[in-house]
Amino acid sequence: MRIDISLLPALAAAFMLVFARIGAMVMLLPGFGETNIPVRIKLAIALALTLIILPLHRAAYTIDMQSMAPLMVMLVLEIVIGVVLGATARVTLSALQVAGSVIAQQLGLGFVTAVDPTQGQQGLLIGNFLTILGLTLLFATDTHYLVIAALNDSYAIFSPGEFVPSGDIAALATRAFAAAFKIGMQLAAPFLVFGLVFNMGLGVLARLMPQMQVYFVGVPLAILAGFLIFAAVLTTMMGTYMDYFIGVMHQLIPRS
Repeated sequence: MRIDISLLPALAAAFMLVFARIGAMVMLLPGFGETNIPVRIKLAIALALTLIILPLHRAAYTIDMQSMAPLMVMLVLEIVIGVVLGATARVTLSALQVAGSVIAQQLGLGFVTAVDPTQGQQGLLIGNFLTILGLTLLFATDTHYLVIAALNDSYAIFSPGEFVPSGDIAALATRAFAAAFKIGMQLAAPFLVFGLVFNMGLGVLARLMPQMQVYFVGVPLAILAGFLIFAAVLTTMMGTYMDYFIGVMHQLIPRS
């Protein structure tokens, strides 16, 4: 029996192209691409997704094995597409860091820092807490499946072999950063109001009672009142963030 293996080089090239897109995206995804996750785990996840998605989109790749130049160009384009998709999902997580920074400043905890486990660098404690809570909710509610769906449907938006329009990427990045900052400020809005009212009250109190050490009285009271407000609005905050994340993922899924 004679087995025809002439298709293996083209199949291997298609596998590497799909792996380039998925691997670049996985390295930046929230939850999967964190610095404390071993690289082997990330590669295993990317490999598993590649084996699932490759049969679905194998026909979309037109590969000429006679020349390496077009293949290398396609490889670079696939990596760029993966980075764009992964960075878009990663930017959504920065909204929680923005909200945490504003909240910490309003509560007088702007100097309290700890190592952010998702980034491996120093971050404000409340921002780190919101980030970890957001990641937990993404997996607890199975929202991470939307990321995989967006990856699968990215072939309808960015066809293999086609140059990615730089204007569209710039517009996508601008909208993603603007939306993340906007949502971060909206999540911290109750604390902005609290900080304004509380500081105005301290100013009036300082004028009425100059002999009182307003700072030593105000800081513990601000922390106590701020944490009470934080406990009261935390559920609403995270619900708003989840709606925002789902909306961003749906923008990457053209059929939804």
